[in-house]
Amino acid sequence: MIRRNIPNALTCGNLLCGCIGVVEAFHNNLLLSCVLIGIALIFDFLDGFIARLLKVTSPIGRDLDSLADVVTFGVLPSIIMYQLLMQSIPDLFGIWKAYAAFIVAIFSAIRLAKFNNDPRQSDSFIGVPTPANAMLIASLPLIVHTEGEFWKNIIINTNNLLIISVVMSYLLVMELPLIALKFKSFGWKGNEARFILIGLTVLLLATLKFLAIPAILIVYVLLSVGDNARKKRI
Repeated sequence: MIRRNIPNALTCGNLLCGCIGVVEAFHNNLLLSCVLIGIALIFDFLDGFIARLLKVTSPIGRDLDSLADVVTFGVLPSIIMYQLLMQSIPDLFGIWKAYAAFIVAIFSAIRLAKFNNDPRQSDSFIGVPTPANAMLIASLPLIVHTEGEFWKNIIINTNNLLIISVVMSYLLVMELPLIALKFKSFGWKGNEARFILIGLTVLLLATLKFLAIPAILIVYVLLSVGDNARKKRI
């Protein structure tokens, strides 16, 4: 019984991070909220890994995982975006624009519902995964905090934040096959795109720090598009 519930306990750790992150985001403690998204990502990786390792996957565990992800990787990033938009809006007459941030939560929920009912996503993703989208949004306050006025002026800009919200919401549900780091073997053949993505991720993180996160997402999408084109030619 305990063994069967270890993955679910890890999923609940993900959800707890999301709940605390929501509270901290409403208190405008955005850096802590972003750190909690990072911790939740670890729980999100471990619950699936441990479930496969112990061979204790279940429909309840899958549904619980999606429910936790809606909070941590859907609602929480929306609130972070909402707070950034509120910082960018100069007067009370424009604060209604900040509510546009919650389209991220709506499209994240749609993305997760599609994932649970789409057999095509067993070895690849269709659309950007919600954790990747959450990482991108979480990187914005971290970049503002660490990279100085130039990047702060670019990010704390109402139009830029609205564009990010709309574009990322679209990418969540876009019919675009994306690479999934699910290895059936560890040989180079058949895993070329995965190894290139891992290598570029390490390189970008080492050189750009938090700025690497948006860059990695762009590389991820472009590499997936290139890999799809290559497979069609074969």
